[in-house]
Amino acid sequence: MEKKLQWGAFGPADILLPRGCSMQKWSVVACDQYTSEPEYWDEVEKFVGDAPSTLRLMFPEVYLDKEDPAARIQEIHAAMRAYLDAGRFSRLKDSFVYLERRLPSGAVRRGLVGAVDLEQYDYSPGSASPIRPTEGTVVARIKPRMQIREGAPIELSHVMLLIDDPDGTVIEPIARHKGALAPLYNFDLMQNGGHLSGWWLPADQAGAVRQALAALASPEAFAKKYGLPDRPVLAYASGDGNHSLATARACYEHLKEKIGDAAKSHPARYAMVELVNIHDESLIFEPIHRVLTGVDAAKLRHDFITAMAADGGSLDSGDPARRVRFLHEGGDVTAYLGGDVLPVGMVQDFLDGWMQENGGKIDYVHGDEVTARLGTQPGAASFLLPALGKSALFASVARDGALPRKTFSMGDANEKRFYLECRRITEDA
Repeated sequence: MEKKLQWGAFGPADILLPRGCSMQKWSVVACDQYTSEPEYWDEVEKFVGDAPSTLRLMFPEVYLDKEDPAARIQEIHAAMRAYLDAGRFSRLKDSFVYLERRLPSGAVRRGLVGAVDLEQYDYSPGSASPIRPTEGTVVARIKPRMQIREGAPIELSHVMLLIDDPDGTVIEPIARHKGALAPLYNFDLMQNGGHLSGWWLPADQAGAVRQALAALASPEAFAKKYGLPDRPVLAYASGDGNHSLATARACYEHLKEKIGDAAKSHPARYAMVELVNIHDESLIFEPIHRVLTGVDAAKLRHDFITAMAADGGSLDSGDPARRVRFLHEGGDVTAYLGGDVLPVGMVQDFLDGWMQENGGKIDYVHGDEVTARLGTQPGAASFLLPALGKSALFASVARDGALPRKTFSMGDANEKRFYLECRRITEDA
């Protein structure tokens, strides 16, 4: 059994790596990317073909409304079992994987793959656990993902868990000494995803990591950093992939209902993540824009301007950090929102109410160009939102709780985490 309790909320895992296959075809971007671009996934399907791939182990969300979910989930579970039976994986017992992702921009993002103790993560509003979401969790998004995880013998993860480590004490020292580690993989990712390299870090060689994480999570360090002496420590914040982490927690709670205390020693108590320093220079927070389809765009424009003006906003000038662009087939409006609520929260609240009365479908899209293109189609509209400064993220979550859902994204779609490492989550896998 993995020994993460000795590390606290985050620690080493028994990590499965594929063998005897093309790593470029094996590694596929996160399931919640390119949801408005089915052509991307068509190209992935063509490239992968019949080769072993994580494409067979996940459910791209672009297909959620186009396929029979139950049939697709059965295929996923069958593929997982087939890969296990065929000896597709090698196991790194009680280990981390240190990785470097060279992004298409040329920047390098550094991370550490391990696992978290789900007993120390809570996604409910007002959470005070050591691991918390950065954004509001939409409970409705958890149930369909539970159907995948609960019948799965293994997990693969696109969760990126953040630490606030401005002095670079946890991950950066590993980077400086990676030459002493055993290399695991080194290849170009598909579809302009950049390059990925990984090294093996056994837990018995990770004493400095353990000490640095403990120092970051101390109540004294937390109180000094954020000026919140009476608040519970926020040690880790889920960035990308929070709904997948919430799914893992929900499945674990369901397991406890079924088997009681035996769940506490079950592999499903833990979930695999990649740990990333929020101060990594490659980590740029991008806004997540809103695209609406099946709407009366002219009415939406009128109602948005009216609501914005009522809240003290302006079409003339204002704070650039509160600037929102509304685009549709008939034109382009730039608005400066009033008040002190985050712009994304104000826009989302407006859209929630407007769509309840007027209908339509909303999608959450990365990238200015694709948002503008999709929003100027007939019967569509889009909202381009300002970026969130990352330096204040931990303090904001620690003080005020999770931000509005879909507030930010850590990079463009082709910079998201690609699936590669796996981990067993059943005792008989």
